[in-house]
Amino acid sequence: MKIDNHKLNSNGVSNGNDDADNISHPDQSFETRAIHAGQSPDQWESGAIVPPIHTGSTYKQADPQEHSEYFYGRIGNPTRSTLETCIASLDKAKYCLTFASGLASIAGVAGLLKAGDHVICGDDLYGGTHYYFKTIAKDNGVEVDFIDTTVIEKLENAFKPNTKMVYIESPTNPLLKIMDIPRLATAVKSESHDILFVVDNTFLTPYLQNPLSMGADVVVYSLTKYMNGHSDVIMGAITTNSDDLYNKLSYIQHIGGSVPSPFDCYLMNRSLKTLSIRMDKHIENATKVAQFLEHHPLVEKVLYPGLESHPQYKLAKRLWHGPSGMISIFLKGDLEMSKAFLKALKVFALAVSLGGFESLAELPTTMTHEGLPAETKQELGITDNLIRLSVGLESATDLIKDVDQALKVAANFYIPS
Repeated sequence: MKIDNHKLNSNGVSNGNDDADNISHPDQSFETRAIHAGQSPDQWESGAIVPPIHTGSTYKQADPQEHSEYFYGRIGNPTRSTLETCIASLDKAKYCLTFASGLASIAGVAGLLKAGDHVICGDDLYGGTHYYFKTIAKDNGVEVDFIDTTVIEKLENAFKPNTKMVYIESPTNPLLKIMDIPRLATAVKSESHDILFVVDNTFLTPYLQNPLSMGADVVVYSLTKYMNGHSDVIMGAITTNSDDLYNKLSYIQHIGGSVPSPFDCYLMNRSLKTLSIRMDKHIENATKVAQFLEHHPLVEKVLYPGLESHPQYKLAKRLWHGPSGMISIFLKGDLEMSKAFLKALKVFALAVSLGGFESLAELPTTMTHEGLPAETKQELGITDNLIRLSVGLESATDLIKDVDQALKVAANFYIPS
C-alpha cells in the first residue's frame, strides 16, 4: 500500500505535505479538514475509510540501489505521514513533523542551535521546557536568557549579536500570560531575519490560534494534551512553512530517531476528528467554572483568559478564537490549604498533564514546576497557593459542585487577608 500524496526528494524520502491536501483548501472548514485532510480512501488499495495502521519496520525494495517512498520505519511510515498531513492542514502549515513526545519536539527545535548561539525564552514556560533550555541546551554551549516577553521592550533589549532563536508559549504554563505574537514577530524580524521565532501552541491548538499566520517560523505542540485529548498517547509535533527549516528538522527527526509509533499515530489521527467539538466543550465548561471561582470567598484570584478580569482579556479576544480550558487560581491560604483542596476533589483528579476529556488539578510548585529554582518561582508568582485546573468534558454543574465542596474542606486552612 502506498500513499501518493507526498512529494519525494532525490533520496526517496517524504519531502513534506502536498499543498493540495492542506493549505490550498481555504473553502474547507477546520472540521472538514480534520476529518479528510490526507485521508482519502483512494490512496489505499483496500479503500478503507479509516486509514490503516502500518506497523512494518521495513519495506521490500525492488533493487539494492532504489527504493520507493517508504523503506525504513524510522524514516517514514504511511500512518505517520497521514497524521502529519492532517496536522499541517489544521495549522495552515506547509509541513508537519511528529515526534515521540512534546519534549522530543522541543529538543528537535533546539537541535537547530549550535554552541555559542543565544536563545531568548519566555520566563513562564512548562517546567520540562525550562529544564531543557536551562540544563541540556546550556550544557551543549547554548546561551539562554529567560525574560517576560509580554513586554516588547524587554525582548528588544535582550537581543545579542549571537541571538538565533526566540522561544515562547502563548498562553503560558501555568500563569496563562498572553503574548502579542504579531508584535513579537515584527520585533524579532526587525532585529534579524536569521533569528527563528518559535511558539508553543499546545494550550490553544490550531483550532483556536495559528501562530504561523501571525509571523512565527516554527510552531511546537505537545500532542499529548488537547490534540489527543484522551490521555492515552504521548507525542509531539513541529509545523513550519519554511522549506529550509523542514529539511533541517526532518534530518533531526530521522537521525535523532525520536519518532512516534504507528499505533499512536493512528490514535492521534482518530482524536483530531473531534478536536473542534471537544475544544468548544472545554471552553464552555471552563468559563462556567471560572465564573464560579471568581466570586468564591476563598479564592484570591482567578486567571482565565475568557474572563474580563484577565489582564490581557482584550488581547486574547483579538488574537484567539477562544480561551481553551485551562484555569489557574490562587487560594486564600498556604500549602496546607492547597493540599487539603486537592485531596478533597472527587471529580477532578490530582494529576499532571492536561487537555484530556477528564478534569485534572495540580499544584505546579510541587508537581510540574517542582524543579524550578525557588527564587525563579518566587519571581514568577508560582506559589504554594497556585492551583492549575484542566477543565474536562464532564457536566459543568458537577465540576462546580466538586470545587465547591473541596473548598469547604480546605476552608479550615483559610488565611484572612
